[in-house]
Amino acid sequence: MIRSLIPARIDRLTWAPFHTRMVLALGTAWVLDGLEITIASAVGAVLNKQETLGLSSTQVGAIATVYLLGEVFGALFFGRLSDALGRKNLFIVTLGVYLAGNALTALTWGNDVSGLIFLYLTRFIAGAGIGGEYAAINSAIDEMMPAKYRGRVDIGVNGTYWGGAIIGTLGTYVLLNHISLNISWRLGFLIGPIIGLLIWNLRRHLPESPRWLIMHGREQEAEAAIKQIEDDVERSGQTLAPVDENHAIEVKPASGHGYFALIKVLFTRLPARSVLSASLMITQSFLYNAIFFTYTLVLSKFYHVDAEKTPIYLIAFAVGNLAGPLLLGHLFDTVGRRKMIAGTYILSAVLLAISAWMFDAGILNAFTQTLAWCIIFFFASAGASAAYLTVSEIFPLEIRAQAIAVFFAIAQCFGAIGPIFYGWLIGEGTDPGKLFIGYLVGAAVMLIGGVVEIVLGVDAEGKSLEHVATPLTAVSVGGTRIEE
Repeated sequence: MIRSLIPARIDRLTWAPFHTRMVLALGTAWVLDGLEITIASAVGAVLNKQETLGLSSTQVGAIATVYLLGEVFGALFFGRLSDALGRKNLFIVTLGVYLAGNALTALTWGNDVSGLIFLYLTRFIAGAGIGGEYAAINSAIDEMMPAKYRGRVDIGVNGTYWGGAIIGTLGTYVLLNHISLNISWRLGFLIGPIIGLLIWNLRRHLPESPRWLIMHGREQEAEAAIKQIEDDVERSGQTLAPVDENHAIEVKPASGHGYFALIKVLFTRLPARSVLSASLMITQSFLYNAIFFTYTLVLSKFYHVDAEKTPIYLIAFAVGNLAGPLLLGHLFDTVGRRKMIAGTYILSAVLLAISAWMFDAGILNAFTQTLAWCIIFFFASAGASAAYLTVSEIFPLEIRAQAIAVFFAIAQCFGAIGPIFYGWLIGEGTDPGKLFIGYLVGAAVMLIGGVVEIVLGVDAEGKSLEHVATPLTAVSVGGTRIEE
């Protein structure tokens, strides 16, 4: 039996340089993913050309598919290891896997069988690294962030995916227009590893999650980790108040909390939270993949925008997506999770339905269509980021990373339906009525997510993680005994 005040000691802290370093070191996972997706999309057409790899359209399309499969595999594989071996071990390893996969992609030599196998293998490896990042890093940030900041930080960090999209768009635009194509596409895939190397050292000096250590019976290491954090905070000028002994948690460490334990929790102990998590993740993934992966088709087929000008529209779209989580994030801690998540989902659904009517009526042009998307996804992006926050905070610590991995994988699989469905609706751009119906479907999907949040949402704002989701190994939390 271990009695510890570590969770309460973490939650009593106010913002310090340590928290800034942690966000910078770990939050880049989403920047890298946004960067990757954007670069792969931007260089796709270039890889068709004979002076590069001379790939067919099908072979280029398969690059994104393989990367997605890698993300799903990486989330499930590294998510399990993160819960078993620790957050720090895995957020170092997953960054290394990503760096290796991307750097090797730039060395692809051609479109023969061996060259294609090498290309797809490296994209799978890079995707696996990013998928693993989602599981390990969401867990680490939540567990080391004081409760009063957890919502806004998680939402802001998840939203930086779109910062990566902006960097990727600008980077590839400059490279592809000013350097030989056979060199520029390779340099494009090296932008991410360069950013990754810059934050490698920051990650190495972060402590292991003290919460994870205490739940696994490593009491001395947990005390050393929390002391490192507290010393860092005190060096910034803060005076730490004593913690009430009544806030202690008692745990009885146990091993073997794998996917079997996760399934048991999902279906027997917390089924309502499982439905909530699946609903929020699937609905936002469907909408995002549907719009993001087909926006260039809409601009070119319906508004006749030249292909080389579409990056300008993507930057505007990405700015709206980035601004939402950064500007609205604090409201998820103050107004509350349930009100803000439901509100952002439902409002984005209503706005999408209105813009669908305007599209079908022929009121919009390329500029106003993009403006409509910016406004819609200003709210939808905050809601989608909150979906990841929800999954990462409403399940017990011992299976947290695995829960994130499972719902991330489910969302990706359902989200993959969106681009295919909307690509079929767009066709040759001759029938806006079909896409109008498709937009209404997307609005209905987001509306469902908002309604589910109203009914099943968890009011986690300002609460310790242990009060939001009791650890499987806990005997008592804050003096309250846990029933078997």
